[in-house]
Amino acid sequence: MKAFVVERYKKKGALRLTEMPEPRMGASDVLIRVHATAINQLDSKLRDGDFKAFLPYRPPFIPGHDLAGTILTVGADVRGFAPGDAVYARPRDMRIGTFAPVIAVNAADVAHKPATLSMEEAAAIPLVGLTAWQALVEIGKVQPGQKVFIQAGSGGVGTLAIQLAKHLGATVATTTSAGNADLVRTLGADIVIDYRQQNVTEVLSDYDLVLHSQDAKALDASLAVLKPGGQLISISGPPDVAFATSLGLNPALRLVMWLLSRRTVARARRRGIRYSFLFMRADGPQLAALARLIDAGVIRPVVDRVFPFAQTQAALDYVETGRARGKVVIALPDPDHPR
Repeated sequence: MKAFVVERYKKKGALRLTEMPEPRMGASDVLIRVHATAINQLDSKLRDGDFKAFLPYRPPFIPGHDLAGTILTVGADVRGFAPGDAVYARPRDMRIGTFAPVIAVNAADVAHKPATLSMEEAAAIPLVGLTAWQALVEIGKVQPGQKVFIQAGSGGVGTLAIQLAKHLGATVATTTSAGNADLVRTLGADIVIDYRQQNVTEVLSDYDLVLHSQDAKALDASLAVLKPGGQLISISGPPDVAFATSLGLNPALRLVMWLLSRRTVARARRRGIRYSFLFMRADGPQLAALARLIDAGVIRPVVDRVFPFAQTQAALDYVETGRARGKVVIALPDPDHPR
């Protein structure tokens, strides 16, 4: 099959379209025809080699973490899915590869596609939707009346997290550019901060939770706006020892992550704030819960552009400009009706 691959770890290296073996199925897998996938910053970081210490993919490998498609075959141990089912998924780590027409995915990572979404819209959900769910529901346990600050509200994670936090009953603040202010307000943001003109620490205070997705300067601001007992959940680092332990990393890597996070953890503790690093995981039941919210009209995807499969590299380049609103999606041709 033709797939886009990372041939070697290289900063800003180009993906190459090449022939790759058909995926192998296990008894717990479903084989999925990919109709649409999406670009994430994680794909860039893997290509650059940023995570190879704990995600040791061996080039050439197929990147891609989101999919919407149709089940072709189910493994002997699979229940709840059948050939022909429309599904969506974020395949688990070390089994990614959605920049390809077919992929085998553990059935535990799969959910039925939201009925109200197209394949392209559904492909925009899995990674960012699971990130928002795990941050706000699983770790943050957001309650009605709490105050939640979500950085970069017009980004992939931000657009989903704003809607989910609002559904959970929170007052939601976010940062974005002036040009995206109306967008994030329509998603549910109560307080919109123009990061080019305003200082977060002069606008916000006594927040219960911050979802951090930016740089060290923004991390410092996050600590400043939280109240004692608040939570700082970061998806951009620094990774902490708890994360290293959850992956079963060796003592040397645990030490590295302790060194990377010790300043942030210490500062948080002095302020009575809980710090967590979130590296989201695949989870089919959580995707099913998100699908119910989507079909109920509570959450909607924000899709900036849809690129054809042949332009996957151009889609990745566009995401790396940092100008995308919501998600950038890739549509794969129908093998029965090529376009």
